[in-house]
Amino acid sequence: MENKTTTSNFIKNIVIQDLAEGKHKEIITRFPPEPNGYLHIGHAKSIVLNFELAEQFNGKTNLRFDDTNPTKEDTEYVKSIKEDVQWLGFEWDNLYFASDYFEEMYNFAIRLIKKGKAFVCDLSAEEIKEYRGTLKEPGKESPYRNRSVEENLQLFQAMREGKFKDGEKVLRARIDMTSPNLNMRDPVLYRIVHASHHNTGDKWCIYPMYDYAHPLEDAIEGVTHSICTMEFEDHRPLYDWVIQECETESQPKQIEFARLNLTNTVMSKRKLKQLVDEKIVDGWDDPRIPTIAGLRRRGYTPEAIRNFCREIGVAKSHSVVDEQMLEHFIREDLNAKAPRTMAVLNPLKVVITNYPENQIEMLEAENNPDDEKMGTRQIPFSKEIYIEQEDFMENPPKKYFRLFPGNEVRLKHAYFIKCNEVIKDDHGDIIELRCTYDPETKSGTGFTGRKVKGTLHWVDATQALPATFRLFEPLILDEKQEEGESFLDQINPNSLQILQGFVEPDMKDAEPQDKFQLFRHGYFNVDPKYTTKEQLVFNRIVSLKSSFKI
Repeated sequence: MENKTTTSNFIKNIVIQDLAEGKHKEIITRFPPEPNGYLHIGHAKSIVLNFELAEQFNGKTNLRFDDTNPTKEDTEYVKSIKEDVQWLGFEWDNLYFASDYFEEMYNFAIRLIKKGKAFVCDLSAEEIKEYRGTLKEPGKESPYRNRSVEENLQLFQAMREGKFKDGEKVLRARIDMTSPNLNMRDPVLYRIVHASHHNTGDKWCIYPMYDYAHPLEDAIEGVTHSICTMEFEDHRPLYDWVIQECETESQPKQIEFARLNLTNTVMSKRKLKQLVDEKIVDGWDDPRIPTIAGLRRRGYTPEAIRNFCREIGVAKSHSVVDEQMLEHFIREDLNAKAPRTMAVLNPLKVVITNYPENQIEMLEAENNPDDEKMGTRQIPFSKEIYIEQEDFMENPPKKYFRLFPGNEVRLKHAYFIKCNEVIKDDHGDIIELRCTYDPETKSGTGFTGRKVKGTLHWVDATQALPATFRLFEPLILDEKQEEGESFLDQINPNSLQILQGFVEPDMKDAEPQDKFQLFRHGYFNVDPKYTTKEQLVFNRIVSLKSSFKI
């Protein structure tokens, strides 16, 4: 169930005040990813915030790719980002690329040079860092800082024409090398990169830096509120400087909020890319990582993710959200939607010795006890069935209510069975149980003769479909990283378990991304990557219960 609210937050209050003061006639926000990786759940928070904020005030939201670094960007990422935004349920009003504005950005840079606010510098990257100073010591001015306007214009034009090598020169802002904010100490605005760009090809060999490009993109598009995460708070003075000194017609406002941090995972695109590149995970859509593609493949729904993002809210202070909170919202969503069925993940064969030979009986089962409209299904039952290995113990402890020699249990939707004999192989491993059933105890007949404390799920051994089940644990162990350790040292070696079992035969028509509640096991999604017509593969989305409370 969608939990769409219009709860107030500090960003919304700023928008309300700006509208009341007449600063804007229309609210325009943007979602501005860099196409250098796949989106993750943290981006989902930003997507929900930007799109729904504009929607509340009848405004617009642009999707804009900040594609200013050709060496790390790819059209694969552009495509995946579009798909993810739309899958989450949002449609952008306009689609833009930072590269659409390269000519305008270049002209703004010319304006800065002519105003004496930018200069071409020959220092290397290492020298620029050395000259920058520290938080306790002011920086030193570049020996090239006082070049004439004419020389700077000539050199910048030559940079554009490809007359210099990578790193040979940069364009820097002339601000203040003694500023307490290191971002204001003559930051680099343009660097030379002789690389083909996914959108502009080889037209350019100079590319704007993010801190220069981003405010100009916002201004060109008429963005009113440029919402970003807290790590950009120290960059805001530079954002405002670029807007002011470039004399843009539009004056966007940057507002920062706390980014989303989740337990037991990584929320860094760089680290996620490392996991993918080193094949530690099964691509960008691995169900163990928090990419939107991974969450989708695992079986999360857009509604659950949107509700989660709304619930965690918008604040300035940093916090870490327990991953169980995200799991709560998918349980809540699928409890109402997912049909119920049965599957056995670790099969143990049961032969019902007093059941008629060669007979298959069809039993009726509801698809969702909470929703009669979802109807019923027919389940085959015969002399041979499978139950879970964990549902039998030869020498059980006290208060063990499942199957053991001499004990009677109910089979879900079927009959009472009693274990009479245990069959073992030459190694002493249990390979089969011999049981009897009571035909008077059929489910739905109102039998009240006696009660049993255990109810087991099962599948018919003659009709069940073989299936692969992929069970997940957190990818990252919840341990503190020791000095000198990499986050790779915290990888959980048991994050993926693959089991071979069986599902009910009516699952033959299951399609990729279909979701089910498997009795006692949890919610599962038909894996879209490995499922074939011959083999069903299920990803466990989440177990049935959690102690987490909202």
